[in-house]
Amino acid sequence: MVSPFILMEGAPVRDRIYADLAPRIAAASAAGHVPTLATLVVGDDPASLSYVRGKVNAAEKLGIASIQEHLPSDAGEARIRHVIDEWNHADGIDGILVQLPLPSGYDTAGVQQTVRADKDVDGFHPANMGALALKGFSPMFVSCTPAGVMEMLAFYGIDPAGARAVVLGRSNIVGMPMALLLTKADATVTIAHSRTGSLPELCRQADILVVAIGKPRFVTASMVKEGAVVVDVGINRVDDRLVGDVAFDDVRSVAAALTPVPKGVGPLTVAMLMHNVVVAAERKAG
Repeated sequence: MVSPFILMEGAPVRDRIYADLAPRIAAASAAGHVPTLATLVVGDDPASLSYVRGKVNAAEKLGIASIQEHLPSDAGEARIRHVIDEWNHADGIDGILVQLPLPSGYDTAGVQQTVRADKDVDGFHPANMGALALKGFSPMFVSCTPAGVMEMLAFYGIDPAGARAVVLGRSNIVGMPMALLLTKADATVTIAHSRTGSLPELCRQADILVVAIGKPRFVTASMVKEGAVVVDVGINRVDDRLVGDVAFDDVRSVAAALTPVPKGVGPLTVAMLMHNVVVAAERKAG
């Protein structure tokens, strides 16, 4: 599909998204409302705290206001829902983000449904996920990582229309919305997972292979069709190094285009979150 080899880094795509957002944020602020993101963290998971700092820093650099609430891991669902409910009714807050994963024992799906669909800038509310799945409906927001992957494909000139796509992973955060977005882009999509039979053979059929399975270096060159586009959404820590779900050096020998880890899809997750906050603010302003 693509020649010669393309290293699909996320930074150039992120920068283009931010360049588009900058005048829109300035216009909203000049009209009297600074786009505002409220972020809730429960517990002290180091990765979650790091991710939130990155999101808050990105918002501040763009001129998006940030409100943060950090609750202890034993705060209880009633306290979490109370915070979200206050934000749901706060006119000054455009988007609400509940950092995942929540500590063990919490009803994650129930908490996600507490966020108003029109402030669900993560794109996880059932109303938004359902609208993404249905013909003739448009979600208010799309899950940030899959939306970022679609931006990346477009930036690097990769058109999914007519392509055979395989999405390895079926999570609500990446796999399912990714498959739906590729379907809407006229790809023929197969969702594969840990219980899929003949997985290497299936992956080798893909013109576009999106990997989000959570297993370091799981996909090797023998699983990839020559000339395929491979998008690695995984991020794993191995021997104090961040690696993806794809064996990068091995797969690079056969792929036409490939994302690195880090510096691949990661920057686009944050960029699309910022995009969703700005869209929420613009909708509120009419």
